[in-house]
Amino acid sequence: MNTQHFKYAVEVERTGSITQAADNLYMAQPNLSKAIKELEDNLGISIFRRTSRGVVPTEKGAEFLVYAKRILLQLEKVEALNSPQPDAMQDFGVSVPRVSYVARAVTRFLSQLDPKKQMDIQVCETGALETIAQVAEGRFNIGVVRYRLLYENYFMRALEERHLLSELVWEADCLVTVSARHPLAKKRSVEPEALSELIELVNDDADAPYLSFGTKRSAGSGKPVRRITVNDRANQFELLDRLPGTFMWATPVPGDMLSRFGLVQLESLGGEGRSRDVLIYPEGYSMGPLEKRFINELYIARNEVAFPGRA
Repeated sequence: MNTQHFKYAVEVERTGSITQAADNLYMAQPNLSKAIKELEDNLGISIFRRTSRGVVPTEKGAEFLVYAKRILLQLEKVEALNSPQPDAMQDFGVSVPRVSYVARAVTRFLSQLDPKKQMDIQVCETGALETIAQVAEGRFNIGVVRYRLLYENYFMRALEERHLLSELVWEADCLVTVSARHPLAKKRSVEPEALSELIELVNDDADAPYLSFGTKRSAGSGKPVRRITVNDRANQFELLDRLPGTFMWATPVPGDMLSRFGLVQLESLGGEGRSRDVLIYPEGYSMGPLEKRFINELYIARNEVAFPGRA
């Protein structure tokens, strides 16, 4: 089986178009179509089907493409053994959620790298489903995923279907996060009714992936929508400080970060429930030294927030 055909199939999936993929690969469209047909004949399955949205993978095709991307990634690593790059190259990549203690772990890990040596570092902050896709497709070897326990079965199935393993990093309740200048900040806990007049800052990364955003937040509530969606963690904190009439659900945030942005966190009965953070990686994957160092920093940062008195 020609692994070059794997590259062709991956490019067709990426572009969603035989024509565009052929252009990107600098080959004639009929030749690309013939190569894909040969690959399908060898595999005994149809990899793609045509739709109104372009060319998309079939169910079996999507499963094949996951394996194809992993094989191509491993081939790149084998080819790199003969490359002129020095052994001192610092090569690391990770996909993570927009979570404060995770960002701290990333920063500390990066600060430990040797600035005199070559490095190729990639850090992507994104949602749970995108991280799962990135690790399954070989764009990253490890990732951190956050999801609410309410949807754990969905995410565990998603990992299993993509042959990914997971390890628990942290599980915590969501807290009400507000400006220290807000009247609620003087309370130890807050009732959900007290939040009804505030504007909620939201990030939908950890919500149910199979429901639309508006459905998840509003269905059956009968309450007017009062929210601002911001996907950048620092901007969320700054808005909480500058707009005292806002609040956000968040797991425990490092104390010095709360102080920097003038924020406090409060417990709430009937809140958003618990969230879980898990480390994910492909089955059979062996961690490299840099990945082990990052994971160590991840657990240190977690402990500082989970056990502030003992960190």
